[in-house]
This record gives sequence, structure tokens and C-alpha cells, in this order.
Amino acid sequence: MSDQSAVKSSGLASSAESAAYLADKLRFHTDAADLASDLYVQHPEIIALDTRSSEAYGRGHIPGAISFPHRLMDEASTAQLDRSKVYVCYCDGIGCNGSTWGSYKLAKLGFTVKELIGGLDFWQRDGHPLAVGKEAGVLVGGTVECDC
Repeated sequence: MSDQSAVKSSGLASSAESAAYLADKLRFHTDAADLASDLYVQHPEIIALDTRSSEAYGRGHIPGAISFPHRLMDEASTAQLDRSKVYVCYCDGIGCNGSTWGSYKLAKLGFTVKELIGGLDFWQRDGHPLAVGKEAGVLVGGTVECDC
């Protein structure tokens, strides 16, 4: 048995460094449970943005989310967005960087953003429903209400 720790081999952060880093991480990201909690109560400041293609959005999206493909985001296309809102960007999941691109572009334009950890994949793994079609739908009491 070795006295060397693989965990410790890269060094250790102090508790203060860890707390600062993790506080920052929480400021930049949110998870499916927290987003669902806000969407269920229709929190007026929280807007979910699906940064995937419009076609992917139509096949299934977070109820209440707005389709806004990250490739279309620029100063002109974001002019209609309310700068007082918090935009939670998501894409398919950890194998996709659409939510990172969307969050980055919006932040550069002065919007308040968070990225959804695990995207639509983790949303579904947590057992939350999807809305299908072009309509955003609404997340209410664990069900989707939508004229889809």
C-alpha cells in the first residue's frame, strides 16, 4: 500500500479558496431542480432559454422555455429581451456547448445569465416533463399545460 494519495497529488486548496471557488460556481450555474422550482411558481424574473436549433426545440423542450438558438444571438436579435430578467441557458447536455455559447453571448451583451448544469438531459433525468412543439408551454404542478 502506498503512502501517496492520488487525490492529494495535484495539491489541495485551502477551505477559504474552496469556498470562494464554489460560491463562484454557484453564481454561474443552476441545476434542474432549482430551475423547475422557479418555473413551477412562474417566478417573474427567471427565463429559460433553449439555445439549440428550432427543430430540436420542437422535438422537446423545458416547458416555458423560449427558443433562441445561440447561433442567432447578437445585439440586434437580443434587443427585444428584458435586461431585468435572469436568463437560464440550456442545450442538450454535457456533450453540447450551446448553453455555454448562449450564456457567453448574452453576458457579453450585458444580460444576467446562468447556465443549466446538464441541460435537457439532466432535466429529464430528474423526472421533469417536456413540452413538444413550437409553443413554450407552462410548467404547472408537475404537468405541462400547453396548446401544442
